[in-house]
This record gives sequence, structure tokens and C-alpha cells, in this order.
Amino acid sequence: MSDAEALPPMRLMVTGGGTGGHTYPALTAVNALRARLESQGRGLEVLWVGAEDSLEKRVARSNGIPFRSVDTGKVRRSKNPLKMISGENIRDMGKAFRGVFQSRRVVADFRPDVVLATGGYVAVPVGLAARMGGRPLVVHEQTVLLGLANRVLARTGARMAVTSESTLKLLPESARAQAVVTGNPVRPAVLEGQAEKGAAGLGFEGYDPDLPTVYVTGGAQGSVQINDTVRGVLPWLLERANVVHQCGEANVDDLRAATRDLDPALAARHHVTAFVGAELPDVLAMADVVVSRSGAGTIAELTALGKAAVFIPLASSAGDEQRHNARHLQEAGAALALVDEVSPERLRENLDPLLTDADHRATVAEKAKEHGRPDAADRLVDVVLSAESGRARVS
Repeated sequence: MSDAEALPPMRLMVTGGGTGGHTYPALTAVNALRARLESQGRGLEVLWVGAEDSLEKRVARSNGIPFRSVDTGKVRRSKNPLKMISGENIRDMGKAFRGVFQSRRVVADFRPDVVLATGGYVAVPVGLAARMGGRPLVVHEQTVLLGLANRVLARTGARMAVTSESTLKLLPESARAQAVVTGNPVRPAVLEGQAEKGAAGLGFEGYDPDLPTVYVTGGAQGSVQINDTVRGVLPWLLERANVVHQCGEANVDDLRAATRDLDPALAARHHVTAFVGAELPDVLAMADVVVSRSGAGTIAELTALGKAAVFIPLASSAGDEQRHNARHLQEAGAALALVDEVSPERLRENLDPLLTDADHRATVAEKAKEHGRPDAADRLVDVVLSAESGRARVS
């Protein structure tokens, strides 16, 4: 194709953030879209719109994506409606209105072919501005539940992309006809781990290849609740498994001290690390069982890989979505979860059949894989391109 015949680049505006659960699926989708377009000899111009001093700004900048900030407001939810009429909520409503006007200017300046919104409070003003400007809006929901921001945007005529079939019934009727189940985009690297490299990459010298491996993680900062719960079963657990324990920088010394009085052969099977970085794909490939939170990103990765897991939901997650995610998989036989009581005893009860019965562990892992969508990023790209072509037909 000659330069004169070259297709113009696609202009994509991305919004969403506040947490990694909203931010990283957006980044994965952008990278997948860029790869798709480049394979067709076409470029991609991206502008990320989010909150100032935010995770999405840091992620966009670190990946060479131009960024514009707008005001946004947070709704502080409460079971008591009267408590929602607070000074903070009223002030933030004013910020959200300002954010809509700011976003309309950004949309008018950038002239996107499509706007992709992945949730979080900042998605609301940008998504509303996109619809006011007549721009196609694709909204992606990462959780089984429908987030508050996405509930608002679902009523604007946006094309909805959801992670689970069960989410479809939560959409307003007007949004269901064009809604697509894509799954939650997973970074390609996560799917490419090599189990045989896991122990060596960590420097796990006490690793016993004849035993199953449990990967314990509480996220980048670690989780005191998960750390304490696992500490309560460590002697029992180390008799049955290798344990890779990602615990957060502040907890390393305490966790290492927890095995100081054990038989050295058992203690050597407990590999404590503050953070798992580039070696994460290999660690996940090596793991037979994962003990973790049940955020949307974690669920997406573990189901795409087909991993048996015991979830310990974060009780304070927005809308109690982590507990809902964990219960949803537990009821399908695709995971085990401590949804009502978190204690060492309950963790032991849940881990025991997974560690002692390899067939049972394989069954849970297989059911988990049935819920996974490793091609979610490509599915979401399909929706974005469809939205663009729909606009081209009517413009």
C-alpha cells in the first residue's frame, strides 16, 4: 500500500482508573488494539483522560500515552441514604459537573473515533461528554456486578462489554441488545509463564518438586489479614506443600520469623518475598493452588490460566464486589472461598482437599478455566472496532 493509500490512524480516547482493576485492563486493550491495527498497516493515536495525581496518569505516562486530566467526584456510599447527603458528596458532585465541561473540551479538541471507558469515577464525566459530542462510547465492566460509574454510562446508549454472562441481566434493558461478553483483558505475559523457571527465578532453594506449590499473595503491598491467616497454618501447610509467600515489604521479617523454630527442612519450603515482579508469570505457572484476594484482575488471570484457588475477599471493596466475585466462582465449583469467616481453621479446611487430592484439585482448576477468557483483550478490540465502523456508516 502506498503512502497515499494508507489508512488514517484510529483516534482512541481512553478513560477509567482510580485502581489497577480499572487501569490495567484499559492498557491491555490499548496494546491489543495497536497490535491489531499495525498488522493491518494502520496506526493508533491514543489520549488517556483521567484524574490528576492518579494511577492512570502514572500508567499512561510510563507507557508513552499522552494524558489529560479532568475533575471528578467520588460518591461515598452508605446503607443509610441520609448519610450520603454529606458535605463531601455535595462538593464532589460539583467537581463532577466541572469534569463534564472539561471533558467536552477535550473531546472536541481530540475528536476521537471511539471512546473506551473502563470504570472508576473519572469515566462518568468523560463518558457523558463523549455521548454529548456524538462519539461512540464503549464501556467495559470488569466485575460480575455492575459498577456505579458503568451503571450511569449504560443508560447513555454506550456499547457495553461485560466480563460475565450473569452481568447481562444487571444492564438496563436498552443496553442489553448490543452488549457483548468479552471477559476481562489479561496481560499476555501472564499467560506465557514457564513453570520450570519459577523456583529458579525466585531463588527458591528449598523448593521440593515432588510437592504441590501454594502461591500466597495479598497484592503489591501485601495483606495483613492473609499473612496472619496463613501464618496460623504454616507448620501444617509446609508438611504438604511448597509455599511462595508474597507478603509486602513491611511484613517480610515477621513472616520469616514465623518458621524460625520449625525443622529446617520444613522452613526451607517457605519462600518469603516482599514483591513478585517480572517473574510472576513463571510463579503462576508453577503454582498448583493460589491463596489471594478476589479482585476482578486476579479472577481474570487465575481463570484464564485455570488455577485452583482459595479466595479471601477484601471486605471493604466497593459494593462488596470481591465477596460477590468469590462466591460466584465458589458456587460454580471453580474456586473455594472464605466469604463468611476468615480464620486459620477455615483456610486449612479449604486447602486440605486441594493439597491431598490431586484429582479434586484438577477438577476445580478445570472449572476455573471454563470461566476464563484468555482472548478477552481481542474480544474487546472487536467491540471497539465495531463501534468505529458503526460511526463511519452513519457519519
